[in-house]
Amino acid sequence: MTKILTVHSRKGGVGKTTVAYELAHLLGAPLVDFEWDEGSASRVWGYRHEERTSVPLVEAFEKDRTPRPLKGHGKPDLVPGHPHLVYVEPSSEDVAAALKRWTGEWDREWVVVDTHPGWSAWSDGACAVSDVVVSPVPLRVKELEATAGMVAELADYPLVLVPNMVPRVPDAQSRAKLRQIVAGTPVRVGPPIPNVAAVGLRRKRMAMTAEPRPAKALQPVVDALASLADLVRSYPK
Repeated sequence: MTKILTVHSRKGGVGKTTVAYELAHLLGAPLVDFEWDEGSASRVWGYRHEERTSVPLVEAFEKDRTPRPLKGHGKPDLVPGHPHLVYVEPSSEDVAAALKRWTGEWDREWVVVDTHPGWSAWSDGACAVSDVVVSPVPLRVKELEATAGMVAELADYPLVLVPNMVPRVPDAQSRAKLRQIVAGTPVRVGPPIPNVAAVGLRRKRMAMTAEPRPAKALQPVVDALASLADLVRSYPK
């Protein structure tokens, strides 16, 4: 059966889209983009909604049909997001049922879902049917506070917190706070992904993990993402 991985955060600016994009490529998975703001995975991929006449995800719900992922070289297959998603109000149960139906028809080992930051029926439905929920967590005060609230709500979900954009010398207090957040829960902490300025400056649409020879500055990030993909593949059933 196809497994669903949802990348979710209660706060924006945590590197969620980059993690979702790269994991989708590493897992050979279609990437379902439930993001409606600029800076989405669809934009990274090269999809321009303003040049299109259709809105695949909206039409999938309105016409009860399965969207067809777009294909690209060196990047994950994509079911693109769109600004109109903010105006569509399916129930979380409808979102969950649609994802289960689509993934069955795509017949892939994995499907990755990227969500809009914060709670919505889109993210709630995706998390509810996920085999793994990955949440990037920069080791900063506001992000850790948001993460503590999310863990309190989703502790019984298959949740993996991933320290992201971690400085060369991480703050000991922040690391202790993260350990405190997961203490007494089944929530896992994934491999840390280092803070590398070149990630934010990169303009290529190809996934970093698809490059035969990533730039030297990017290699530690690529290695960390590969380790995260290995953790996802071995996550308890």
